Amino acid sequence: MAMEKTFNAAEAESRLFDAWEQAGCFKAGANAKPEASTYCIMIPPPNVTGVLHIGHAFNNTLQDILMRWKRMQGFDTLWQPGTDHAGIATQMVVERELAKNQQPSRAELGREAFLEKVWEWKGQSGGTIINQLRRLGASADFSRTAFTMSGAPGAPEDEAGGNFHDAVIKVFVEMYNKGLIYRGKRLVNWDPHFETAISDLEVENIEVAGHMWHFKYPLAEGVTYTYVEKDEDGNITLEEERDYISIATTRPETMLGDGAVAVHPSDERYAPIVGKLCEIPVGPKEHRRLIPIITDEYPDKDFGSGAVKITGAHDFNDYQVAKRGGIPMYRLMDTKGAMRADGAPYAEEAVKAQAHANGAAFTENEVDAINLIPDDIRGMDRFEARKVVVDQITSEGLAVMISETKTVKDEDGNESEVTETVPFVENKPIMQPFGDRSKVVIEPMLTDQWFVETDKIVGPALDAVRNGDVKILPESGEKTYYHWLENIEPWCISRQLWWGHQIPVWYGPKIDPQGSNIDGVEVFCAASEAEAIENAKAHYSGVFSGTVMVDVRGNTQTHGVPVLAASQNGPEIGNNVDIALTREADVLDTWFSSGLWPIGTLGWPEDTPEMQKYFPTSTLITGQDILFFWVARMMMMQLAVVDQIPFDTVYLHGLVRDAKGKKMSKSTGNVMDPLDIIDEYGADALRFSSAAMAALGGVLKLDMKRIEGYRNFGTKIWNAVRFAEMNEVYANGAPSREVPNATATVNQWIIGEVAQTRETVDAALDSFRFNDAANALYAFTWGKVCDWYVEFAKPLLSSEDEAVKAETRATMGWVLDQCMIMLHPIMPFITEELWGQTAERDGMLVHEAWPTYGKELVNADADREMNWVIQTIEAVRSTRAQMNVPAGSKIPMVATQITDVNDAAFTANQALIFKLARLESLEKVDDFPKGCATVAVDGATFGLPLAGVIDVAAEKARLEKNLGKLAKELGGLRGRLNNPKFVASAPEEVVVEAKANLAAREEEEAKLKAALERVAEIA
Repeated sequence: MAMEKTFNAAEAESRLFDAWEQAGCFKAGANAKPEASTYCIMIPPPNVTGVLHIGHAFNNTLQDILMRWKRMQGFDTLWQPGTDHAGIATQMVVERELAKNQQPSRAELGREAFLEKVWEWKGQSGGTIINQLRRLGASADFSRTAFTMSGAPGAPEDEAGGNFHDAVIKVFVEMYNKGLIYRGKRLVNWDPHFETAISDLEVENIEVAGHMWHFKYPLAEGVTYTYVEKDEDGNITLEEERDYISIATTRPETMLGDGAVAVHPSDERYAPIVGKLCEIPVGPKEHRRLIPIITDEYPDKDFGSGAVKITGAHDFNDYQVAKRGGIPMYRLMDTKGAMRADGAPYAEEAVKAQAHANGAAFTENEVDAINLIPDDIRGMDRFEARKVVVDQITSEGLAVMISETKTVKDEDGNESEVTETVPFVENKPIMQPFGDRSKVVIEPMLTDQWFVETDKIVGPALDAVRNGDVKILPESGEKTYYHWLENIEPWCISRQLWWGHQIPVWYGPKIDPQGSNIDGVEVFCAASEAEAIENAKAHYSGVFSGTVMVDVRGNTQTHGVPVLAASQNGPEIGNNVDIALTREADVLDTWFSSGLWPIGTLGWPEDTPEMQKYFPTSTLITGQDILFFWVARMMMMQLAVVDQIPFDTVYLHGLVRDAKGKKMSKSTGNVMDPLDIIDEYGADALRFSSAAMAALGGVLKLDMKRIEGYRNFGTKIWNAVRFAEMNEVYANGAPSREVPNATATVNQWIIGEVAQTRETVDAALDSFRFNDAANALYAFTWGKVCDWYVEFAKPLLSSEDEAVKAETRATMGWVLDQCMIMLHPIMPFITEELWGQTAERDGMLVHEAWPTYGKELVNADADREMNWVIQTIEAVRSTRAQMNVPAGSKIPMVATQITDVNDAAFTANQALIFKLARLESLEKVDDFPKGCATVAVDGATFGLPLAGVIDVAAEKARLEKNLGKLAKELGGLRGRLNNPKFVASAPEEVVVEAKANLAAREEEEAKLKAALERVAEIA
């Protein structure tokens, strides 16, 4: 049956993918040769709430190219798919669904019932992105699709079979027992909407209009000092007596928690008052706190006043200063971002804090219990409290004042200048942190959290990269990796959510040797509740000689202090005692569980065949933005847990941007939906575009014009195969897999081109240069095969010599098959369709053996001859176009010199050269006649007599006019780029675009000038 005129991607893609899956083409080990080496890729698990976006499409295309290539080479492959449970995102989605459907809220449902709703949602909607990956052609083993919450308590039957939960809990317990996990109080990013700690990756720093207020902190006990400012030359520019120190802040509400004011040790302006006390200028006057003025390397003496307030519980830089200086850190807000309303009255709390400032010893928990919010603003929203604090400070005269002159008009419209003294408030843009999902301002918050002691497990992860066991590409990624890991902080792994792996910790009462409650809790970390109870029984049996009964009487309190059930003071030793444990309510950060992705998906902690075979895995392809959050943590976790690297190569890529290099965003309106692109152009075009832009370390610009061009590339291949079919290439069935024994120069040449392309593609993919592989295939398939070889083969296919025709059909069939094979990893759908439509095959293309031939197939003489013919035709065509010769005109050509080898090549291919270059004759001459345009090629000099073919004067005028227009454009572009203000202030993508435009226009100018020189030559 004859092929259709075009490839119907919309109809074929789903049909082909179903056929691949039904045949088990993607299953682990499919198409593996006996004793084959393994090749395994772990998919970066997308959020279970996610849908396919352009970044997923790009990332998974690169993975699929490698996987299909390795599978065809006969490796024992596994591409492991799956999704991450995405704690915050999923909880948010389900809560929205409950509200939309007017169902009870999360709080009304309670933890257990809410989690049932989450699992229900996951079963109905959680597989969306996995199904969308199929549309892209991702050849993952979807029968093994993993989920980072499989096997968790409450999981439905279809999720209960996995053991990812077992792996996560086992690792937590083991790390806790080794002292690698602890609970402590540290500063974290706090989301007041979700009321949980979040990671840096979940914080978006956005520039917003802000204010910087300047306030006076009065010096205690009437102390004054001479404040002196000097210029760069040491000349005094300001000298005055001050009884205060000035600070600037963008968050005045946090002044209530100040523990000190810091200045740089070398700042001479404040040397007289270092060690003195100053007064926080807010709160009831009679209870206002005094705090010390200290030195630290953190303040920048050239920024603002050079003095900074230190609020350790609400600023990451301040936190470090406070830790170094032993400064108390006072928490000012509750979990919702409101000013605290708990604790004793302000008057009592201020006395406690003042004692600490005066040198009294304190513990973190003692300080954390103190509420330093004045009674009148307790419970107030943080931003409302800011307004109140600013008003109170200003009304008391403690705002720094400046003179401001402005123009005013009277009733008659007469203008005059008025100078006023006003509070010093700078209106300036500031970078503010927002939750990427909640969209509320994130608050740095000092809270109790669970942490991994990363400095104890980071060493092997650093060594693995340093000694070359793991290679990070591009190399710039290694520098970033070292920087992060060499300066690593404890990793906050707890989240105040319900959806996730609940931390396997139970709390019991702390008991003294006499059997009475004392401050604190006893921690029992265990893999299960039953194990925790047994551990508690064993522990308390060492205190009580009677019967010890332990049970869990609560599962929703966090860090509560359980008590003995017998009496307020505790039972007598020897009595029977009933002890209640409470379960830690927090869940683990999703990065903790996804950090175990390589081993957790392979069945660990069981010693499964998959674990034995595919671990360590091979290549990880992921974004630069999660190098630390995921890649480095996988390295640390796998080395800490199983003492092996998780992968040998990490390929990092940046964000996919639009054609102009701009970041895609809904607000900009330049977001591209990969499913829309697939609907319009087909998956192959999107995939080829992804490969073509994947230059190692390069900027990823997705251009719809290129995608359209690659769709046309697919059409070009389709048409070439249809041409072959119409010329009976497939009349006798599938072409032989054996390399044809060619005698015709054209056939010998194209076989060599196939071999050289195979080597180029393999070398490129081996070194992760996807763009080089794509470009080589494009140039070879379109240029050498579809254009030149099809044209060169036409005379052979119409030859009277049946042997020549048969040889050419065999060669063309083999060549086109090789095109399909080599293009398949990038363009799987159209190539599989062509493979199946052209002949009855003994297998699908997805499992066809990847070729291993090389330069031994290159016939040097044929290669030189045919490439010289192509060079000659292209040179003539270029000159004709440059000189604006009418396309349909056949013109003569002359030659002043040509080598014997090239003369023979011209003679052997004269009919082709004449036809394709639109020539009518060739004459050898001693000198070019007047009006001749020179055409220089290797080993020959040709000329095109054009005096009577083109209007020289008109052509000269046209070229000069175009050069004039171009000169204006070039002047404008050069003016912009030579302007330092433009280069410094314009967005990077605008500058890059301007430079690209300039380069393109300069190239166009060079071509026009060359053409003008040619016209002058023939005038």
